[in-house]
Amino acid sequence: MYHSVSDQSEADVAPYYRTATSPKVFAEHMSVLQAEGWETVGLKTGLQALGDEKAAHRKVVALTFDDGFRDFHTAAFPTLRQYGFGATVFLPTAFIGKEPIRFKAHECLTWDEVRELHQAGIEFGSHTVNHPELVHLAWGGVEKEMRDSKAGIEQHLGVSVTSFAYPYAFPRANRDFASRLGQLLRETGYECCVTTDIGRADAGTDLFAIPRLPANGSDDAKLLKAKLDGAYDWLAAPQRLFKTLKRLVSLQREANRSCG
Repeated sequence: MYHSVSDQSEADVAPYYRTATSPKVFAEHMSVLQAEGWETVGLKTGLQALGDEKAAHRKVVALTFDDGFRDFHTAAFPTLRQYGFGATVFLPTAFIGKEPIRFKAHECLTWDEVRELHQAGIEFGSHTVNHPELVHLAWGGVEKEMRDSKAGIEQHLGVSVTSFAYPYAFPRANRDFASRLGQLLRETGYECCVTTDIGRADAGTDLFAIPRLPANGSDDAKLLKAKLDGAYDWLAAPQRLFKTLKRLVSLQREANRSCG
């Protein structure tokens, strides 16, 4: 899971939370993937491989990029094209326009650039319209974010959009919300949802709560290899525990306010 491929300084951000990867480091990551024999694809192809018993022996990794930053076009794509790699980019459509629109201090792709990348084989999915924290919206608002972003991308590309990236931390501990979200995604025409949960997907993964491995400029070749080989998977358990405790604290605070 990448975000920005740029030389943005994140010196004041802890390595785990960084979202920028310099073009130089990104190129090193792609070199590692090639050298280690990884078949590097977009999300659709990656999920197809999970369900294919004949593909069990293959080393397949799906590259995803959240937020639709313009540096994907200028910095990431040339390297992907050099290696013949695929990828999926998730777009918050309110920030994709005729001219570059800034989001999180970055310029986002334009629709012309999205079409150009699509024609070159890059997949696109929805990252909502406005990139809100969906868990804080009414369900009508959640559905509108899903439907409108999907429709916007489909209108510009002329293809069906079936993948969704959940913005911000995925509230897995809120089981009712996570369950209803998955149901609504299905009803809206999506086939999968990727999240910020840490982990690697396998044949038993819930396609509407797919974990990913975060990658950024702090990952050297050794760490990247370790993540791909599963050495990062142990973090999934403490991450779930932290989210559960955070959820319980939030519920307790709400109860206290109601009593007050």
